[in-house]
Amino acid sequence: MNALKLLEDHYSMNVYPKRDVVLVRGQGARVWDTDGREYIDCVSGNGVANVGHANEAVAQAIVHQAQRLITCPGIFYNDVRAQLLERLIQIAPARLQKAFLCNSGAESIEAAIKFARLATKKSDILCATRGFHGRTLGALSATHNPKYRRDFEPLVPGFRHVPFNDFDKLDRAVGEETAAVLLEIVQGEGGVHVVDADYLNRVQQVCRERGVLLIFDEVQTGFGRTGRPFACQHFGIEPDMMCVAKAMAGGVPMGAVLCSAAVAIPVGKHGSTFGGNPLACAAALAAIDFMEAHRLDEQAREKGDYLVSQLRQPTVPLIREIRHLGLMIGIELRTRVKPYLLKLLERGVLALPAGSTVLRLLPPLVISYPELDRVAEAVVGVLRGED
Repeated sequence: MNALKLLEDHYSMNVYPKRDVVLVRGQGARVWDTDGREYIDCVSGNGVANVGHANEAVAQAIVHQAQRLITCPGIFYNDVRAQLLERLIQIAPARLQKAFLCNSGAESIEAAIKFARLATKKSDILCATRGFHGRTLGALSATHNPKYRRDFEPLVPGFRHVPFNDFDKLDRAVGEETAAVLLEIVQGEGGVHVVDADYLNRVQQVCRERGVLLIFDEVQTGFGRTGRPFACQHFGIEPDMMCVAKAMAGGVPMGAVLCSAAVAIPVGKHGSTFGGNPLACAAALAAIDFMEAHRLDEQAREKGDYLVSQLRQPTVPLIREIRHLGLMIGIELRTRVKPYLLKLLERGVLALPAGSTVLRLLPPLVISYPELDRVAEAVVGVLRGED
């Protein structure tokens, strides 16, 4: 066995289901292992590498900032942090006016839960079945799938789950103690299910009428992934809070909660040692500038449609349905997906599951059309059983 695998297995807690490959380098939509073998990466660090691996603009920003100032706590002002906060609000839905910076998607969800309870003085959070919001205790309480939850109960009280895209059941579940409704626009881990436009409009209406905060989890869908800067912009819906992370800083850990005027948090009620550190802020500014300069949201929309058209052209009996928004693609199979993920690895394509029967593709938005053709050829080939 590769010495690096042995080393990691020996010292790591091994909470991840490992694939038999050691990745050491990346460029754009491709990565390479220790043997020099090339792969097209449709995992992207679980939807992180929207601007591509080893993005030069992001790398240069990190080097420049690391030579100036790496850390600066929130009790002091900082030039790069101020610039990023302004930039985030400029690209966000107009209702969102302030931002809290943190280090991950789960942290952004945790902050949003706290902010909702503090702002409304209510306790309950209404979430959707199949929803996934993270693995920390609050985020896990908002997550529906029992396989993530059961070993860690009792979880945080006050969370309820209703079927996704079923407005009547959500409407009936909203009560006097409901502080917020927390939804994904596209349920990524839950199978790549896209929200229904009429449902989302009605949810926004009931939240406004009953004084309930509307929170969107755009941790995976944000920063161009779905064909717009943020997925809610496809539907013209503006939340009271929006949680973002993953692709925000080009691969450097970072997250944020963007908030409307309905969310006012007093000084001292929340914080983060590393949240908004200058290094991550510099990386995020460079990543956002790159996304806008190269119109990556438009590329995601066009390339997503193209890849799905390539996957649909041949007859593949194993495919039950293909669901997508931009370059967030879920291929639902008539059988379990794991064997096909391993076969794709052999063909030089890295992909993800989204549940037990859905093959998920999240390539960098900079992926080229010839690379998309290779992905489509590999997926169709393994699903047809071709050698």
